[in-house]
Amino acid sequence: MAETSHVNGPGSGEATAPPEPRGTQRRFVDTAPLLACVHCGLCQDACPTYVETGREADSPRGRIHLVRALEEGRIEPTAEVTRHLDACLGCLACETACPSGVPYGAVIGATRPWIEDRRGAPARAARRALAALLVRPFARRIAFAPLRAVGGASLLARAARRLHGTRAGSLLAFAAAVPPARGTPALPEVVEPVGTPRGTALFLPGCVAETLFPETAHATVGLLAAAGVRVRVAHRSGCCGALPHHLGRADDGRGLLRTLLRSLGDEPVDWILPSAAGCGAHLREAGHLLAEEPAAGALAAKTIDPLALLARLGLPEPRRRIAETVAVHDPCHLAHGQGVREEPRALLRAVCEKPLVPLRESELCCGSAGTYNLTEPEMAARLLERKIDAVVASGARIVAAANPGCLVQVRSGALSRGIDVRVEHPLDLLARAHLD
Repeated sequence: MAETSHVNGPGSGEATAPPEPRGTQRRFVDTAPLLACVHCGLCQDACPTYVETGREADSPRGRIHLVRALEEGRIEPTAEVTRHLDACLGCLACETACPSGVPYGAVIGATRPWIEDRRGAPARAARRALAALLVRPFARRIAFAPLRAVGGASLLARAARRLHGTRAGSLLAFAAAVPPARGTPALPEVVEPVGTPRGTALFLPGCVAETLFPETAHATVGLLAAAGVRVRVAHRSGCCGALPHHLGRADDGRGLLRTLLRSLGDEPVDWILPSAAGCGAHLREAGHLLAEEPAAGALAAKTIDPLALLARLGLPEPRRRIAETVAVHDPCHLAHGQGVREEPRALLRAVCEKPLVPLRESELCCGSAGTYNLTEPEMAARLLERKIDAVVASGARIVAAANPGCLVQVRSGALSRGIDVRVEHPLDLLARAHLD
């Protein structure tokens, strides 16, 4: 197996569990999806890590081979094996490309908790702390407060440009990309529709999105009301569990999802709207993640991204139009996890004076991927450079990215390179056209 460079981050760490007898069946993953892979290789060109490294073990096909060998007890979860599995972004691009319909996301999702239990204690503790920090409101706000106090500071951006290509430069660019605090008021409990009511939606403010992008939440609710939707805001819903789930902390993730499910109340709604693409993809799997909870299937069935719902319902004529050229970056869990690609483009075409400009590899991950840019900074930086190269080649003045992590990641790349481009949520652009 090819060697990979060691990645310094909470995702790294030597496995310490005693080896089981060779050939032991571990049974941590369903074997049917593993056997469904025919090793055709069509997933490889869609996989960001394989595109970057060219290594078989960094492709979905290679990782399925590793998981099968682990499951059958033919190999142990050594540091090298774990690095190849940790390097997976969980972007699900391979599922889009796979002609056999292999549920790769379920495979890697079942493997991560098993790997997590076999990490060294320091790595487990770091990842547990990261998950706890992001899902607990008070801790999250305290952690982001210094960044929000200086967010967008030109001094940080200049320092990031001078240190471009280094870990310190990436961290400074990330800090500069965090939006500054603006004293945005809390959303009301209920927002009534404008005009003829067309249904009721429950809006989930989320975790990082709620902390860093409260203005986008206001834009979302305002646009929905303009489309005739009555919006209830689930202020007490908390984290959906996606972040710990992706870190291999499956029990924590299911616990948060169960708590969210029980916090939603009994009032009937037509749609459930997450504030982040990763949350939406996770909630759509609630029926599988909480198969014992009858209400989980209904939650999954009603979950829809706000952009998809707005495209379905339609918006009134815009009050003003966007003059700058716009390109669209597709967040992985929106495009691959939920199949939402054309809807943001259709909505933006209706408010842009100029045609949308194409963005090369628009569906290739930017390297954010939940906490990936924190746990796997080396590969995240490589993918971000690739994304910024595509942005520069597009000539766009605005890049629309419908996910909080993508917004900060791509903004940090643009700041680090000194690129004159704005990175904005499509919902903020639409609000500017329809509500301002």
